[in-house]
Amino acid sequence: METDKPILLSGIKPTGAAHIGNYFGAIKQWKEFQTIGSHQCYFMIADYHALNFVQSAGDMRDLTHDLVLTYLAAGINPEKVVLFKQSDVPAHTELAWIFDTITTMPYLERAHAYKDAEAKGKEVSVGTFNYPMLMAADILLYNTAKVPVGHDQKQHIEYARDTAEKFNRIYGDTFTLPEEFIVPDVATVPGVDGRKMSKSYNNTIPLFSTRHEIEELVMSIVTDSSGDRPENVYAIHRLLKTERELDAVYDEHQGRYKALKEALVEDLDAFIKPMREKYHELASDPRTVADILEKGGQLARERANAKIEEVRRAVGVS
Repeated sequence: METDKPILLSGIKPTGAAHIGNYFGAIKQWKEFQTIGSHQCYFMIADYHALNFVQSAGDMRDLTHDLVLTYLAAGINPEKVVLFKQSDVPAHTELAWIFDTITTMPYLERAHAYKDAEAKGKEVSVGTFNYPMLMAADILLYNTAKVPVGHDQKQHIEYARDTAEKFNRIYGDTFTLPEEFIVPDVATVPGVDGRKMSKSYNNTIPLFSTRHEIEELVMSIVTDSSGDRPENVYAIHRLLKTERELDAVYDEHQGRYKALKEALVEDLDAFIKPMREKYHELASDPRTVADILEKGGQLARERANAKIEEVRRAVGVS
């Protein structure tokens, strides 16, 4: 596997069944980078981040296994990318601690996740408060050049850049400053209730839904009866077809929301079916996930261990 290309890194937390928002917001772009070949791609199962949400060992194992199958069924090729589990690389948490020692609490109090939790009156765990430093470690450990993110995740890259710059000022030039990559034409994917599609809102369309599940979910999409076009239905449909292709359908069925939802059901099922079949095929071999994670973990550790040793020398513990 080539290692002289700039690094691109991204990941998803194993906190629930993947949905079409995960695909169009992240995995679709990963596949494009994988095909272009301009970067060496590292795609991570962010299981340590998921501990803020999943606190059952059995659930964590099952969700992690399922997420690897999801990556594979959606088209991620472990022969072309490094697919690994965050917890298989101890340097992530070691580097996060080193970053903790140069990071102030007021700085972390600016993080969106902390401010949102505080605004809602939630008791904030240290893991939630401190997650920007673990995320900075995730990114900087691999000399990452580019990180695909949504508009609402741009702060993560700002924290990583700030941390790299501060470390470099204190200890000498050690870290590459990463750049965010925001896909300009991917809007927020709406859930069936009109809000952003999110597992936390329970408003998702799972990526491997059955035909029956797709029908039930699409028919439940919240619509505004004041217009000729159901905007939430159209926004999801627009992910599957061009505006030109959809114009004819939406003009023909103007104001007929049930017919438009039925059209979306057909197109969603046609899109999901091949991935659903691939998922079940992969799941039939119990060694698939273990073998891929073993190989990917070894490759990730090789790069990460070299970097953490450089950091240890810089701070004087090695």
